[in-house]
Amino acid sequence: MSNEWRTSSYSQNGGQCVQVRDRSASVDVRDSVYPGAGYVTFSASEWAALVASSVEDNC
Repeated sequence: MSNEWRTSSYSQNGGQCVQVRDRSASVDVRDSVYPGAGYVTFSASEWAALVASSVEDNC
């Protein structure tokens, strides 16, 4: 488990970045431009499904 936010490796340097924080059973996601605006929490299975569908859409 980590309390460290990291910027997505797929984010470009244009300032529109997504940051993620891995937790023991979930992943938090927030906007790097407005980090104080809050975040969305996904369960591990929800996050895996989201990432898998994103990869499929970009093929």
